[in-house]
Amino acid sequence: MAEVKNMFEYNEESIRSLDWKEHIRLRPGMYIGKLGDGSAPDDGIYVLIKEVIDNCIDEYTMGHGKQVELTIEGKTVSVRDYGRGIPLGKVVDVVSKINTGAKYDSKAFQKSVGLNGVGTKAVNALSQYFKVTAFRDGKQKTAEFEKGELVNEHKEVKTSEANGTLVEFIPDDTVFRNFHYIHEYLDNQLWNYCYLNAGLVMNFNGKKYVSRNGLLDLLIRKTNADELRYPIIHLKGEDIEVALSHNNDYGEDIFSFVNGQYTTQGGTHQQAFREAYVKVVRDFFKKDYEASDIRTSIVAAVSVRVQEPVFESQTKTKLGSQTVYEGGPSMKNFVLDFLAKELDNFLHRNPAVADALKKRIEQNERERKELAGIKKLANERAKKANLHNKKLRDCRVHLNDEPPAKNKEEFEALKKNSTIFITEGDSASGSITKSRNVDSQAVFSLRGKPLNSFGLTKKVVYENEEFNLLQHALNIEDGLEGLRYNQVIIATDADVDGMHIRLLLMTFFLQFFPDLVKHEHVYILETPLFRVRNKQETIYCYDETEKKEAVKKLGGKPEITRFKGLGEISPEEFGKFIGQDMRKQLISINNEVAIHDVLDFYMGKNTPERQDKIIENLRTDLDLIAAE
Repeated sequence: MAEVKNMFEYNEESIRSLDWKEHIRLRPGMYIGKLGDGSAPDDGIYVLIKEVIDNCIDEYTMGHGKQVELTIEGKTVSVRDYGRGIPLGKVVDVVSKINTGAKYDSKAFQKSVGLNGVGTKAVNALSQYFKVTAFRDGKQKTAEFEKGELVNEHKEVKTSEANGTLVEFIPDDTVFRNFHYIHEYLDNQLWNYCYLNAGLVMNFNGKKYVSRNGLLDLLIRKTNADELRYPIIHLKGEDIEVALSHNNDYGEDIFSFVNGQYTTQGGTHQQAFREAYVKVVRDFFKKDYEASDIRTSIVAAVSVRVQEPVFESQTKTKLGSQTVYEGGPSMKNFVLDFLAKELDNFLHRNPAVADALKKRIEQNERERKELAGIKKLANERAKKANLHNKKLRDCRVHLNDEPPAKNKEEFEALKKNSTIFITEGDSASGSITKSRNVDSQAVFSLRGKPLNSFGLTKKVVYENEEFNLLQHALNIEDGLEGLRYNQVIIATDADVDGMHIRLLLMTFFLQFFPDLVKHEHVYILETPLFRVRNKQETIYCYDETEKKEAVKKLGGKPEITRFKGLGEISPEEFGKFIGQDMRKQLISINNEVAIHDVLDFYMGKNTPERQDKIIENLRTDLDLIAAE
């Protein structure tokens, strides 16, 4: 009898060494975060573009090349900068040898966003086709790769092209399944580059991006002038820039950046700003205001330049550096010293702004004291409910969890994928609960239609048990710092009632926690409307067009099932729609429109204007038949 090998045995044969591209392709989440299909702004295909552009930005910050060109045709991405160009003898090594690059030498790249020599290697390994061309001093060299494997290294030739680097790649569709680019996400990404590098010109498929006033331009674009309590304060110093104001929203809305990198999860620089701002304001007014009263309704952007920054993961969404440079001041003291001088001077020179700021703080103070009594009772009730909270089926890993010493990268990937589904009714929540990933996906079940909170004060968040429990599940009572889930996904039926519940939940978030939406955490889950199948194949379709294509593909007379609600989809099927290929729609805000005006139009009293819009957009049965 042949000896049966123990597959769980741990010995010398268990140890395996992977080369750089195998490791990246086996564990892509360690290098680019979640994969996705392009439906979310932090999906991997956008991270690939960012990794390439980051190198162009590093050239610009070192004083080389004032223009970057991005072109996307179908699934092919092209990025061209006009910096110094990769040294021709190292073109292959720079994009295919791990821990190879110029950024280990702080003289060449003093304040680069990337220092570990991984970025373009990850792009190369995760692309079905990757081509790099360096132009340098009248010569050029090109190398071509497929999934990280060198397939063609061209000889050096003469060229009339200006110095710089051209990278072209097609993401591997076996890694990024059914991916597509949403240009609006890239639009935001490119604007951020320009705001952080005033004077840099970026071109994307013929559209020009340039900022002359840095973070001031960013806040102008991110806010509505009618909602600001005073003109934006804009302060610039060596290696630091700050812009801030207050509006009428609840919570804090802070955009933080390090060396041109948008740190969506903040970090030491953002925390330093929050603490320093409170201290400077207290010192200026010579009054010990509550920190929450000072920061509530603040909208701000802070950017710092740091030598050899330390991020908490390869995707660089949270800064861990404690100092600005080796042997230099702590991040806390650096930011405090800057604000203590510049913000204090500004407030002394602009008494009208100082007075408006004081009034906003004192308004927050009054509102907080009015809420104190009911807030205490509501929180006590929520604590008791949390012990036996049947509404929440929690997951194991949360966005605000501290990573363990071991498997830190995998843990960070789970944190980035942490999700809470907000569902209607027991049947839908039951299907999701049975099919979810218990490590990173939680479920919160609504009893029915939530309250229309438009026009109500924050008092309703504590008086309404369902809103209060949802607030505690998300852990956003005191802002986004403690947010437990990276993705808040509203999962309702695609019927009239389901749409209404979506609107009511969006009203709640926009009214009381708008920064949750502004920082792109809220989504609508898309689930299939049809199942088309024969004995050999089953195809799930999300609209009429996909249904027609499925019927045509299967031929004959396939069985067609119309899903009326989420509860009709079995847990086994549901698992296919909330996994790696989950389709979801990001809820984003048009900053040119005031949130209050939008909510007033859709969720306020019925008006002739709203009636006219409904009538103009009515579709009759004849319209629907004609559309088919």
